[in-house]
Amino acid sequence: MKGIVFTEFLDLVEEKFGLEMVDRIISSSELESEGVYTSVGTYSFSEMLQLLQHLSENTGISIDNLLLVYAEHFFSVIENSYPGLLESYSDPIEMLSSIENHIHIEVRKIYPDAELPTFEVIKKTENSLIMDYNSSRAMHHFGLGLMNKTFEYFNATATIDLEKIKEDGTQVRFTITKN
Repeated sequence: MKGIVFTEFLDLVEEKFGLEMVDRIISSSELESEGVYTSVGTYSFSEMLQLLQHLSENTGISIDNLLLVYAEHFFSVIENSYPGLLESYSDPIEMLSSIENHIHIEVRKIYPDAELPTFEVIKKTENSLIMDYNSSRAMHHFGLGLMNKTFEYFNATATIDLEKIKEDGTQVRFTITKN
């Protein structure tokens, strides 16, 4: 997992819960990196799982809800660091339907060894989108948070339903209806 995901996560934890919480979740975890991350480094996903689990235990907030909040934070990183990527779209449905064939290609140019989820468009209309998410990491709530922020970015609203195709969350269907 790319280091930027870790550095931004710890920035969010510090912003929302304080530096003491950052120290607490790092100290509680058995991290090969010892909790030292660079944005361009690559780290084990198990480290993110430990950090999320310990943050959840210390705050009483579910991992899914933590991922949702984190994704909303991470969207601002994308917006500030890669504005051209977002500006090439005029509609949230269009942007979300191009995750696999455009956005992830651009991400791989910056981070060639990034392990990204896959998104398969099942059905697309002008105001709706059905797509399947596949990832061994089961971070679908991170994807949901990014989708929510995409609509906000375009000053639009939507109803986004997610249905687990596999109970472990490694395959999820998103049904998105623009309001």
